[in-house]
Parts: sequence; structure tokens; C-alpha cells
Amino acid sequence: MDLTSIALDRDGYLKDLSQWSEALARELADRADVTLTPDHWRVIRMVRAFHEETGVAPAMRPLVKLARLRLGHEFGSSIALLRLFPGNPAKLIARIGGLPRPTNCDV
Repeated sequence: MDLTSIALDRDGYLKDLSQWSEALARELADRADVTLTPDHWRVIRMVRAFHEETGVAPAMRPLVKLARLRLGHEFGSSIALLRLFPGNPAKLIARIGGLPRPTNCDV
């Protein structure tokens, strides 16, 4: 996929959320040195569904709680999310998932 036709802000978030696709997610993940597995996709789809329901991309604490509620204890800890999405899981999931910067996340 050619990312030159996709508008990203200075932090790598999509400017036009409607441009997101799974192919784009794979490219964005590659840029972040993340190889997407079925577990990554479960989390990304969960956060995208939450955003669709609420209009919010969750910050880390709400993300952990959401993962625990919707995906179970296997995913419902910051350690589990950090293993899948190193650094700042909330930001990385939002970026790869084509969502805006999570609420209450620092720059």
C-alpha cells in the first residue's frame, strides 16, 4: 500500500478516519515495528467498535478495563497490552486502528 496518498498528522494519526482499511493498518503497524497477529486484530477491532459506539478512543486505564470486559483477563492488563503494542498501547492501537489520539493522552 502506498502511504503517500494517505493524509496523516505529524504524529501519524489519520486525518480522514474514513481512509482506514486493514491493509493500511498493516502498513502503519509495519512502520511501528509491530507484526499484527490475530490477538492484535482482536484488540484493534474492539477499540474500533468502542470508538464507533462512543466517539472516543480510550486512554490506557479505560483501555485496560475495556479489554478485560470485552476480551477477558488474558487481554485485560497493561502488561498484556504492552506485549502486543509496546510503548504506549493506547496511542499505538489508535494509530494503527485509524482512530484519533486517545483522550487524555499526552503528546
